[in-house]
Amino acid sequence: MRLYHRRGWRAAALGVGLLASAFVAAFAWHSGRWGLLVGALLAGVWALTLAWWNAALIPTRPPEGESDAEDEETSVHRLLLDAAPTPLLALERDVARVLNRAARTIFGADDRIVPPPAALLDPAAATLRHEGRLWRIDRVEASTGVTVAALIDVEREELAAEARASADLIEVLGHELLNGLAPIVSLAESAEAAAAQQPVDTALLAEILGPLARRAEGLQRFATDYRMLARLPEPILAPVALDQFAHDLARLFARRWPDAALTLDVRAGGAWAMDGDQMHQAVWALLNNAAEAALDAETPQVGLSLTRDANRLTIAVTDNGAGVPPESAPLIFRPFHTTKVEGSGIGLSLARQIARGHAGSLELAGACPAVFRISLPEKPAAEGSGRP
Repeated sequence: MRLYHRRGWRAAALGVGLLASAFVAAFAWHSGRWGLLVGALLAGVWALTLAWWNAALIPTRPPEGESDAEDEETSVHRLLLDAAPTPLLALERDVARVLNRAARTIFGADDRIVPPPAALLDPAAATLRHEGRLWRIDRVEASTGVTVAALIDVEREELAAEARASADLIEVLGHELLNGLAPIVSLAESAEAAAAQQPVDTALLAEILGPLARRAEGLQRFATDYRMLARLPEPILAPVALDQFAHDLARLFARRWPDAALTLDVRAGGAWAMDGDQMHQAVWALLNNAAEAALDAETPQVGLSLTRDANRLTIAVTDNGAGVPPESAPLIFRPFHTTKVEGSGIGLSLARQIARGHAGSLELAGACPAVFRISLPEKPAAEGSGRP
């Protein structure tokens, strides 16, 4: 539109210039001023030329063509919205409108949802239960005051996460079992061949059976660890004194790791409803990992902090070791993944399961230095046991 405004003002100016040239030419003709007459005629010809040129620059399509282009762009946007598999809604005051095909399919509406579900219009609502399905509501507020909401299928997300977890676990199990069984089979064949020799070489047979027994024990330990990981009992929630909880861990740490200094920072007083035994096991696994990493430092330092913020308890374990390499960060919580020669690889995985069993989380909050953080929501002891 700005272009059309410029051309309009230019045409008006040229019109005024032509009119002025005509008046000057008439005056020069009557007064006999022939030089002035020639100049006025030349100015008029120049103005006519510029007027023709200005008209030639104007597109053949009328200004309505701009709105046609805008309509075409809007149509492209609508096609893109319709292709999105996530249901999208526009929320404004007490009105909810569907924005794409996925939303129209769910709510059976072409424009307004009548009546709109209360959870959609409540800015504090994080989920929506509609026709037996649970949806997570992700909201983005536009500068115009309209809120765009995306509905995420929680059940589908959970199924996808379970499928990925199952695939990872099957891969790990296959890898560990093959690694454990291959040498056992090889050693058993060697022992069978040694026993078939006459006379039997007992020294050779003993040399073969020793590694065979150790390999079998290692595979048995793996099976035991897997059963522990897969059969984690439901947490029994009860009030646990946080100060006592932290000092019990500190005393155990001092006996187990005399060469590493543990710094306590307990800012959370009172009691917290949790399964004390399970949470003790989870934090103890983090402290052991931290101590092993810190031993490579000149002065091994490990930190344990408990902080309470609103309705959440945070337990953090830090160390001054070399940190977690970037390539290992995505794998550290994977069951049986370990970089230690004698490690089982279930410590972090089991600790995360315990945290999740308390409706909380365990995450790597910092890689260098390493910071592991357990976050637990407040749960009254009166709720009893069971996974939240």
